[in-house]
Amino acid sequence: MCIRDRHTAARRLAAAGTGARLAGEPAAGVHRGERREVAGPVAYRRGAVTPARIGRGAGAVALRLVPAVFIAVLFAWPLIALIRRGMRGSSVGDLPGMLQRTQAFELLGMTLGQAAASTLVALVVAIPIVWLYARVGGTAALILAVVVTVRFVLPTVVVGVTFRALLDGPLGFLGIGSGLGAVVLAHAFLNAAVMVRVVGAAWRSLDPRVVDAARTLGAGRLRAFRTVVLPRLLPAIAGACGLVFLFCSTSFGVVIILGAGQLRTLETEIYAQAIGYFRIPEAVVLSMLQIVVVVAALILARVFTDPAGTGSAGVFGPDRNMMRGIGVRVASLLAWTWTAVALLGPLVVLAIRSVRPVAGGDWTFAGYRALGRPVNGITPLDTLRYSLTTALLAMVIALVVGVLAALALHRSRGPVRAAGNVIAMIPLGISAVTLGFGYLIVLASMPYEIAASPAVIPCVQALIAIPLVIRVMVPALESIPPRLRDAAASLGAGPVRVFVDVDLPIIGRSLGAAAGFAFVMALGEFGAATFLRRADTTTLPVLIGSELSRPGADNLATAMAASMILVIATTIAVIGVEVFRPRNGVLI
Repeated sequence: MCIRDRHTAARRLAAAGTGARLAGEPAAGVHRGERREVAGPVAYRRGAVTPARIGRGAGAVALRLVPAVFIAVLFAWPLIALIRRGMRGSSVGDLPGMLQRTQAFELLGMTLGQAAASTLVALVVAIPIVWLYARVGGTAALILAVVVTVRFVLPTVVVGVTFRALLDGPLGFLGIGSGLGAVVLAHAFLNAAVMVRVVGAAWRSLDPRVVDAARTLGAGRLRAFRTVVLPRLLPAIAGACGLVFLFCSTSFGVVIILGAGQLRTLETEIYAQAIGYFRIPEAVVLSMLQIVVVVAALILARVFTDPAGTGSAGVFGPDRNMMRGIGVRVASLLAWTWTAVALLGPLVVLAIRSVRPVAGGDWTFAGYRALGRPVNGITPLDTLRYSLTTALLAMVIALVVGVLAALALHRSRGPVRAAGNVIAMIPLGISAVTLGFGYLIVLASMPYEIAASPAVIPCVQALIAIPLVIRVMVPALESIPPRLRDAAASLGAGPVRVFVDVDLPIIGRSLGAAAGFAFVMALGEFGAATFLRRADTTTLPVLIGSELSRPGADNLATAMAASMILVIATTIAVIGVEVFRPRNGVLI
């Protein structure tokens, strides 16, 4: 008798005195192959409703319910209230008249035109940096990733201040201190990072053996790129262009600062109609037109983006062989130079102008000293403390809701998942001005205790950060081997225990990166906070915008100094993101 048989016999003998039976053994009077219901507290029929199954069902419902309720209350409700308020003051038959009075189609053409121009310029600016990002590794890759990511998450108002300092200073000879040209350049500076991270990540993921095979067959570098690499990058390029177009078409801070009244877009006109003239129906019509544009852009970006996000089946990292050769090294040096000029140059100019606000004037720290002096009853340092507090609260809210939404999307399939992906990205694309306008209408009908709640601004900031949390966490959840979850479940672990013991150690770095992204997105939010601000709820980006609207070199110096504070805070957060981010992780 083998050892296994002896062990089984011993178990049977031990169980004989108590009437117990081994797992898998038929009960007394039941022959193998015979199906019979067995009474008892632990013997359940297949398909029966058990407490465990009830718990899992309730957990699945809660998983989807929490994000759904959050989005319904904080996103859908303000938009619906906005539409109802607009339709209350005018009839549907007057819609053509409102479109004509607001010059809606002219505004739409300008919005789409500047977004298309900005996307094209961002692509041109990003090409050398994408090439460099796809080929460097180690510390150089980390530094490049930090510099690129800081560009993407910078508050739009800071970008506006930066280019105002740049175009009034070193680039003053261009004669485009404001207007369409200034806005396009600022948008390209801000959104080239999207091109770099999306397309660069796709390029890094390509199997270098495919290129080596083409070179072995006699193809030169250019031909190998044209016939092998470029076709595999086209989905990523299309997806990145779609996202950049979306961000530029809903830009507010950059246009309002650099447009100087010369450039009118849907975004700025919604603000003017709602706040400047208080024409609610006209503002609503423009908001609905913008929502249509946003949804269409999201669908197109989803259609053209590679579902895998890489264009390849695996992640291979930078191709070191492609860095060999004198010509490639010269190109690498030129790419690094272009990266330093395009990415760091404007921020260096901002740092210099913050201590020398007047070109050719004296060097002074008056702008930084002014951070402690009251502006409209509140100091910039007070707004900084408030901004950091609200950003932390928004980060926590965005993490909870975003992780639950990511889990729900991860467990969904087919059309439900596709629709969920589009819905999850809509808050990122919807105009913050439109959203803030809707909040004004909703809060006006509520008691003062709710309308004045300090939780309003953190919730709005979290709503804007949630899409990025989802986009970071879904790929992380997809990377978890299903067999690990199955093994834990087979050992009796419930869904919560499986998530804590199996999922969390694997996605921990992605969770840290998502937290960093949520924090910097909340810290720099400008559009909605402009609508919702009060004296005690003014964020630092809103204060910077107020300072820019006031004449005088002192106010400009204060705005530049405050912008540098935000740049430093953003850079520190991004460094933390890159430390936590998995090496194969993605930004968006």
